[in-house]
Amino acid sequence: MRILLIGGTRFVGRHIAAAALAAGHEVTLLHRGRTGNDVFGDKARHLLADRDDPEALATALAGGEWDATVDVCAYFPRQVRGLADALGGRGGRHVLISSSSVYDPEGPGFTEDGRVHRLEGPEPAEVTEANYGGLKVLCERDAADRHGESTLILRPTYIVGPWDPYGRLDHWAHRIARGGEVLAPGAPGAPIQVVDPRDIAAFTLDCLDTGHAGTFHLVGGSAEYTFADLLEDVRRGVGEPEVEFTWVADEFLIDAGVTAESLPMWSRGDRAEDLCSTADPGASLRAGLNVRPVASIARDVLTVGTAPATALTAEREAELLARWHSR
Repeated sequence: MRILLIGGTRFVGRHIAAAALAAGHEVTLLHRGRTGNDVFGDKARHLLADRDDPEALATALAGGEWDATVDVCAYFPRQVRGLADALGGRGGRHVLISSSSVYDPEGPGFTEDGRVHRLEGPEPAEVTEANYGGLKVLCERDAADRHGESTLILRPTYIVGPWDPYGRLDHWAHRIARGGEVLAPGAPGAPIQVVDPRDIAAFTLDCLDTGHAGTFHLVGGSAEYTFADLLEDVRRGVGEPEVEFTWVADEFLIDAGVTAESLPMWSRGDRAEDLCSTADPGASLRAGLNVRPVASIARDVLTVGTAPATALTAEREAELLARWHSR
């Protein structure tokens, strides 16, 4: 199969490209040349263009023809429309990697037809926390309009695994591996869903092979997974060190100026964000999604990843724990 990846050199796209090459597919990567030029060497074809430059995009894609196009980096509907114009029907089946952030859920356990965000007014010039989900909804609609019923839309939750530029699970793997008293944010029963990019890659290629179309959650294997489950699975994955988890209330951490960047995947007690982590994974599991254990992912990122620079330092963690205990 001839596969065109829009992006393909950083994290999710990189895993999809690696899986496609390993399966013997012919891979073309369209990117700006800022990261990953030498990741695949001459195993993949590289087309350099900024997708926000219509002329450069059209020139880069001119004359090419593919069996499938996988777009991993569309944030604005204008980018989706611009890509469709540049391809001119030569891109084959279309796959859009979207996000579970599209949802404005009314309750837990929602399916792919759950309520989504509505973005009113002109298309924003910049992505913000407030408009991210709404923009993804519009990207999905334009992709389906321009590429037809065979369009595949994938909505992943927190993506964690090797080469994560945000180091989300990396932080917890490295912190828990050190042992001792670990500051665990919020409520142990807060919902959380994660998915490995290698599982996204395998599912994407399987869908292209089998002809699956439509919309699928990629949110792990359960709608009832919790932050306590996550931390315990990480502990098992990194060798079961002696650890004591101390759960510190959302309000205390927020008042202390702690951010979600310091404690990755902490929802800060935001009900809407918590609900978004209760998506029903049933459709994707029935379609063949294989979900690797979080313990296995943690073991992998402990080997190849590093904690993000924004992560809570040991000194800051100790200070917060001392204050929490002295209340």
